[in-house]
Amino acid sequence: MPEKIPLSQQFRADGDEYGSFAFHPYNVLLILLIFSLCMLFLSLSPAFVYSRVQNQLPPIKLPTLFLFNTLILIASSGTMLWAKRAYLADNTSTYKLALGITLGLSIFFLGMQIMAWNQLFHQKISINSGNSAGYLYVISGLHFAHVIGGIPFLGYFLWQAYQKMKEPVSVLVYFSDPEKRLKLRLLTIYWHFLDALWVYLVLFFFINYLFR
Repeated sequence: MPEKIPLSQQFRADGDEYGSFAFHPYNVLLILLIFSLCMLFLSLSPAFVYSRVQNQLPPIKLPTLFLFNTLILIASSGTMLWAKRAYLADNTSTYKLALGITLGLSIFFLGMQIMAWNQLFHQKISINSGNSAGYLYVISGLHFAHVIGGIPFLGYFLWQAYQKMKEPVSVLVYFSDPEKRLKLRLLTIYWHFLDALWVYLVLFFFINYLFR
């Protein structure tokens, strides 16, 4: 039997500007954002190594919660992908569930990251303890800020899903909206990027700790 195509996909034009135009302003803005963040964090990394070598500073052992938070972000990245797939399959209940879990995991990450910084405080390691500690707080704080920046968009998608997925017609309109599909794809890419960036940062500080 031929594969069943979701009804909303039958209303999605193959040549719509949101699906085929690679240089749509939304795409360009995301590319510029990711590029600027990469340059920022990649410039801070060698600056940290240089400062540490020049000042002969001891490395900092990351609290265990940093590793636990990595698992939280990986899970949120997975649920975000789950939400995108549910959207493309017109699966209303799964889409709402996946978005809700992603939002919950993101807020959970923020809370646990605050606790991780508290662990550092209890170890008498503050932002003024030396260049090593300063870089750790600044780099992890910048990542923290960009997770916060993405949460309103997650919340907006979840709110819209509950507001507009009440009747069959409104569900069809929601799922067949090419602009919403593009924005969801870009938000998914952004979440994967934040996840990959955090994994890089944890590995970077862990490897630096090994070279004592």
